[in-house]
Amino acid sequence: MKQTRVRLKPGRDKSLRRGHPWIFSGAIAQASGTPQSGETVCIESAEGEALALAAWSASSQIRARVWSFATDTVIDAAFIHAQIEAAIALRTKLPELAPTHTNAQRLVHGESDGLPGLIVDRYADIVVVQILSAGMERWREAVFDALHLQTGASVYERSDAEVRALEGLPQRVGAVRANDHMVWHAPIHEHGLQFHVDVVGGQKTGFYLDQRDNRQRIRALANGRRVLDCFCYTGGFALAAAAGDAQSVLALDSSELALHTARENAQRNACAERVTFTQADVFAQLRELRNRHERFDLIVLDPPKFAPTAAQTERAARAYKDINLLALKLLAPGGLLASFSCSGGVDAGLFQKILAGAAVDAEVDAQIIGHFAAAADHPVRLAFPEGDYLKGLLIHRP
Repeated sequence: MKQTRVRLKPGRDKSLRRGHPWIFSGAIAQASGTPQSGETVCIESAEGEALALAAWSASSQIRARVWSFATDTVIDAAFIHAQIEAAIALRTKLPELAPTHTNAQRLVHGESDGLPGLIVDRYADIVVVQILSAGMERWREAVFDALHLQTGASVYERSDAEVRALEGLPQRVGAVRANDHMVWHAPIHEHGLQFHVDVVGGQKTGFYLDQRDNRQRIRALANGRRVLDCFCYTGGFALAAAAGDAQSVLALDSSELALHTARENAQRNACAERVTFTQADVFAQLRELRNRHERFDLIVLDPPKFAPTAAQTERAARAYKDINLLALKLLAPGGLLASFSCSGGVDAGLFQKILAGAAVDAEVDAQIIGHFAAAADHPVRLAFPEGDYLKGLLIHRP
């Protein structure tokens, strides 16, 4: 079958030549045929020079995602297997992922591992997969085979993210490769702490592995402090603070299901007496705490994604400012605020400006004394800054 060739408009090949893996619909002049969603196409400059092989998406504004900049590459099941093997091999070389530290890690991080639209997390003997692009959807069976073969783990699919709709894809959830007598929940360990991960009903793939190193930093800062953990989910930061000998921890989340797991995790780690989990709308609860003149020495703000894309940036900026303003008002003198954003539409520069505005409105003098980022098993390709989605600031109130 002859490969479809997609020609770009004049001057629209600059980012591609710098190694960026996305081609937007507005950059495309014409195609030699009518490529099907997920089909591999050859991307050409306006002058007809072959630049890359990419997966076509008929529905998304990201019309093609690059598989390889070597145009003689064969994109097939063997290619998928090799890319997954390389991604897993990278993780085996990272000392922070040694089995003594944790048995949970991200195995594949999308474009940054050369597998656009593929997220793979491992929790003990379970591998959880999210397929988020039309190109990866076409190779789904090859993905499952490669992961099962190379890890020996059972494989569960959680392709239920909203972004699949932008690719014209339905949601898919369920077991795809199961070992005998498989139970789809995993007890994992992380630096001596024990967590229960529900891969079927949990958020995303079940746990926030990107915050692993940041939980350790909070643990180191928590000694003797009164801690407030907002959007606590299943208790990652809260239990890290308790393990760091916090004086007390108040953890807030709107999901009673998540809090049920968080309380069980607290029992597993023998710190239930020091952590209070409260179901609440976090914005409303912060206002109530402010009205009661409560004060905390360490506050963690790890909200959900307010701006998945740049189109939601303005609304997200208001939400980030509101919540950080409230947190700064609750912060005792000498206290620390660890504030995070996982929104791709809010870059690090904008995030810092938002917090600066919140500090002005809160009438609080503040200093940045640290930065947070995703753990090393979430690599960022230099030519793909969009992969650097998690950013955070450690703020000190003098």
